Amino acid sequence: MSLLVVGSVAFDTVETPKGKVEDALGGSALFFSASSSLFTDVRLVAVVGDDFPDEPVDFLKGRGVDVSGLHQVEGKTFRWEGRYGEDLNEAETLATHLNVFGDFKPVLSEEYRQSDYVFLANIDPDLQRDVLDQVENPKFVALDTMNFWIEGKLDSLKETLKRVDMLVINDGEARALGCDSNVVKAAHNILKMGPKYLVIKRGEYGALLFDGEEFSFAPAFPLEEVFDPTGAGDTFAGGMMGYIAKQDSISPQTLRQAMIVGCTMASFDVEDFSFNAMRSLDAEKIDARLNAFRKLIHYDDFKLSN
Repeated sequence: MSLLVVGSVAFDTVETPKGKVEDALGGSALFFSASSSLFTDVRLVAVVGDDFPDEPVDFLKGRGVDVSGLHQVEGKTFRWEGRYGEDLNEAETLATHLNVFGDFKPVLSEEYRQSDYVFLANIDPDLQRDVLDQVENPKFVALDTMNFWIEGKLDSLKETLKRVDMLVINDGEARALGCDSNVVKAAHNILKMGPKYLVIKRGEYGALLFDGEEFSFAPAFPLEEVFDPTGAGDTFAGGMMGYIAKQDSISPQTLRQAMIVGCTMASFDVEDFSFNAMRSLDAEKIDARLNAFRKLIHYDDFKLSN
């Protein structure tokens, strides 16, 4: 099944306790595509400047990603600079330069309009609705957002949420959007805004899936070292949506499995800077970690009574 992603491709300068990289490849759509392309056919929509190199584009093509929607225009590529302390769940933004991304207006080709599955990465909710106006009868639409839009364009975001099947955000964003410090209560408030499903990413604490009054939990895979959490949420979303598209199903079982796949993919991403860990990733490595994950979360039936 085809999977459309609309988001950013960028250069990141990132400092963590493990080191620093400058002008590393990044952006929500890049991380998402590197992850989801291991499961299904991906169509990428983004914009870069004339300073963007050919190599990462060739890498995505090699993974089977359709990059005809990746437009290169005159100017500089979007740049983000951030720093992580010992708490790797929170990044301190030091600088943001939108550059050509500031004029990003997604226009879908006729083929892209027919995409089966759609992921709207973290962009202006007005632009997300523009994309929704262009796609024709997708089977499933998921959306990401951030505090910047929650605080600055809440009405627009709520209009967009009425038109999607799933929202994927972190726990801080969930509390802000759901107007409650309790994540479960906040989740129920968010579901009333329109989406059928809500996934809350919790970094090293895993993820939660809310489906009406039902919810499921997936832990994060335990790692000895974490180098760079940048892009882990987009890698999670890529694995999750890629698996859903591969199965061509949105059954409760598929959604729970997809969350496990997302956590697994994110665990690879954080083991190196940028999306370097994703470059050598293949089905064999993913299956091996999924098997380890299965052992981590599986318990034989037992009870306390005699």
